Amino acid sequence: MAKPSLPPEPYRIKVVEPIRRTTKSERETLLHRGGYNVFNIPADKVFIDLLTDSGTSAMSDNQWSGMMIGDESYAGARNFFNLERTVRRIFGFKHVIPTHQGRAAERVLFGTVLKKGDCVPNNIHFDTTRANVEFAGAEALDLAGPDAYDPKSAAPFKGNMDVGRLEKLLKSKDRPNIPLVMMTVTNNSGGGQPVSLANIKAVSRVCRAFRIPFFLDACRFAENAYFIKKREPGLAGQTALAIAHEMFALADGATMSAKKDALVNIGGFIALNDGALAERLKNLLIIGEGFPTYGGLAGRDLEAMARGLDEVMEEDYLEHRIRQVAYLGELLDAEGVPIFKPVGGHAVYLLADEFLPHIPRERYPGWALTVALYREAGIRAVEIGGVMFGRKGEDGKDVWPALELVRLAVPRRVYTVSHVQYVADALIQLYKNRKSVRGLKIVHEATQLRHFTVRMEEL
Repeated sequence: MAKPSLPPEPYRIKVVEPIRRTTKSERETLLHRGGYNVFNIPADKVFIDLLTDSGTSAMSDNQWSGMMIGDESYAGARNFFNLERTVRRIFGFKHVIPTHQGRAAERVLFGTVLKKGDCVPNNIHFDTTRANVEFAGAEALDLAGPDAYDPKSAAPFKGNMDVGRLEKLLKSKDRPNIPLVMMTVTNNSGGGQPVSLANIKAVSRVCRAFRIPFFLDACRFAENAYFIKKREPGLAGQTALAIAHEMFALADGATMSAKKDALVNIGGFIALNDGALAERLKNLLIIGEGFPTYGGLAGRDLEAMARGLDEVMEEDYLEHRIRQVAYLGELLDAEGVPIFKPVGGHAVYLLADEFLPHIPRERYPGWALTVALYREAGIRAVEIGGVMFGRKGEDGKDVWPALELVRLAVPRRVYTVSHVQYVADALIQLYKNRKSVRGLKIVHEATQLRHFTVRMEEL
């Protein structure tokens, strides 16, 4: 196998933040104190933090300079209009409603349009999206195609929605009320896999035929557009920006966690064309987020978001971003570490049940892998498996998600190639000693989004 290659970073480092190693004894104490939940580990006790790529990006000098001209007026700050112009130019939607982050955009949207008994189809809902749908009393229905659940398939667009199943649902005589259809790009819960432009077009046609609004969960839209450019026949000559324009032209609106592909540490928005719905959304926004021109954000945050949206469309940035994540996957795959393939845009996903075959699902192998990785190397990752998405069925028995994953989410413009190599080396060593990893049991859990606060004991 050829040695993996990585293009040089398309930036120079101007400011550094020190990180320090901890001892295994320190980490053992912290795990015990935190209920074997890596969310409870203080960040300064983490050496390499791959918990999430949300809000963990390094901002540019251009973004930092923009923050210095933040207009902190309560209503009508000039930075909102900068953001509005940028979103209209990239996304094409008429109405732009800022929120403090993506889950707030979801809460405002679903809190306005959903009622008990409704249904929201998606390729695969991520955790906060699902929680906000279900909090409104609706069903979060996953309609990804079969490739999404096959970690060995080489299909280039495993985030695609099963259009046939969507059409069958909409044609059903006893279908539930469906106020909107969503599509997550890229598909975070399914290995960070992209959605093809052809699939977006097909879903759009179906939604328009049935007069149902079609929304994109667009937090990683730029990465998805770049995958389309690289993988979809006939589109190699298009810019990522032109592809993004076409993606959004097929939708009626979008929610956005700007903490991903807007390269900021806080922020989000809803963008849409329906003026009447926009007014209803603003009414709920005012109650929980703030006036419609700031949406829970400072003016400086609005400015950083506007500038980040332009920077994320730079193709040298996107090339390095996608290659850096793929490079980590290639290092692991070369040593036999089981990963979800192809590698996604923002993260490498470990196949935890294959990594730890001696730990049964009811002992949470994905969670056990996050504990072991922190204990052995000071690396923090997140489980996307039985704890995050497991539930009790009507018969009281456990219902497990199709995949038991651990996500290594790579922050944008933060880590260098030597950090990536450190992560790979640690995981390769852990894989060689995998039989020493122990399962866990839950001793305390919340009713919603239990993975954030669950407490465990090792067995």
